[in-house]
Amino acid sequence: MPTTIEKQAKASTMTEFKNEPFTDFSLPENEKAMKDAIKLVRSQLGRQYPLIINGERVETNDFLVSTNPSNPEQVIGKFSKANKELAEKAMTGALAAFDSWKNVRPEQRAEYIFKAAKIMRERKHQLSAWLILEIGKSWVEADGDVAEAIDFCEYYGREMLRLANPAPLTTIAGEVNKLSYIPLGVGLVIPPWNFPLAILVGMTTASIVAGNTVILKPSSDTPAIAYQFVQILEEVGLPKGVLNFLPGPGASVGDYLVAHPKTRFIAFTGSKEVGLHINELAAKTQPGQIWIKRVVAEMGGKDGIVVDADADLDAAADGIVSSAFGFSGQKCSACSRAIVHKDVYDKVLEKVVERTKKITIGTPEEKTAYMGPVASKSAYESILKYIEIGKQEGRLMTGGKTHETPEKGFFIEPTIIADIDPKARISQEEIFGPVLAFIKADSWEHALEIANNTEFGLTGAAYTKSKEKLDEAREQFHVGNLYLNRKCTGALVGVHPFGGFNMSGTDSKAGGPDYLLLFTQAKVVAEKV
Repeated sequence: MPTTIEKQAKASTMTEFKNEPFTDFSLPENEKAMKDAIKLVRSQLGRQYPLIINGERVETNDFLVSTNPSNPEQVIGKFSKANKELAEKAMTGALAAFDSWKNVRPEQRAEYIFKAAKIMRERKHQLSAWLILEIGKSWVEADGDVAEAIDFCEYYGREMLRLANPAPLTTIAGEVNKLSYIPLGVGLVIPPWNFPLAILVGMTTASIVAGNTVILKPSSDTPAIAYQFVQILEEVGLPKGVLNFLPGPGASVGDYLVAHPKTRFIAFTGSKEVGLHINELAAKTQPGQIWIKRVVAEMGGKDGIVVDADADLDAAADGIVSSAFGFSGQKCSACSRAIVHKDVYDKVLEKVVERTKKITIGTPEEKTAYMGPVASKSAYESILKYIEIGKQEGRLMTGGKTHETPEKGFFIEPTIIADIDPKARISQEEIFGPVLAFIKADSWEHALEIANNTEFGLTGAAYTKSKEKLDEAREQFHVGNLYLNRKCTGALVGVHPFGGFNMSGTDSKAGGPDYLLLFTQAKVVAEKV
């Protein structure tokens, strides 16, 4: 007989997966709810937080301090910082927990994740408020981040239940054969700061629902939102040691765990440089290691939107601006290159500049702010350096400088630089900020050639009314996520499985039906009868 929790899990999947709806902040009740949530979270700022290792709170004398990029003097929280000894303790706890967690039925593992989704749905605005204050997301961007996190829970829970069913195999006389998906072991999850809830939740829940245990090393810029999620999983009763919260330096704690012989897999989202370092370190077999470690990596992008001469130019301009400057361009999927046919180049440039000049910049605690700060002082300085490079490589059309606010945060104006050579630095290197390069193409074929001329291959978009040219883009535009006549950001779980080619990573296709296979291994048992 199925247990109560298995019945609940089955009930959770009786409805088809649907994406979490976004909040309509034009409704007064929703606006008030968000303002109340921001006020509540503000009252919780500045607290001190422990590590969580095998269910125990562990405090250290060394702290990682999270601050508000809109107002860097405002402390979000102080987090105990792990060292190698504590990393080893976390590994010991995760290994012990794996011995029992791997035997928990998939239905029961999924139910923990479904319950977490329910709590996140109830606390959506509070979680958004943490994102607004800790990393500078606008109301809309924060709401989308939380919605995606909820989607990952609901989607991966259902996917695990699907994989728990017998896989179809060819039958032969005299044998009973079964293929099942079993967990790997202890995984190290290293999420980014730009989607510090959604991507963290996605990589963590995929690992856990598949039967693995996790050491979570959150981004040093966003440990507070990570802690909120860890608390939610504790609240739903996730057994101790299944998830361990371990903020700490990547150069010491991160590398130690990547190289650890008992680490079975690493799930990483971040820069190309760090991803390649992790992959290289993980590939070196350590004494006592009895497996080849898996690396699931989603890295950078240098994403382009191609506009043909026959395109709807207003739709293209809208898509370019939204893709380039949403969350200050701090998305691996962001459009950093507009590649436009020479016949409409000036018109598209004019339309994009016009729209960009209307973007509102300010503290994201205010509903009216479309663009907030960039993430940190280091990001701020790096982006400004690229703007200076861009001024030498092309023609500055708008932006190009900092934006002053009373709080003196890390605000940079949305910047457009025209007449950029396809091989120029700002056309090739990932800037990860509100900087858009405009590139003129001689023809449709030339535009696609430019679109493919970087080492990355994450997202891209093409605008044209020609069916033949759309078909060419389908075949020739070499990216993991291609969008036709729409913007190149905004992938939805279950709708647009996400991951890229080349130096953009391992094309892991997060939010798709293949993703959980990366966190499992297939075992076949054949019985003669």
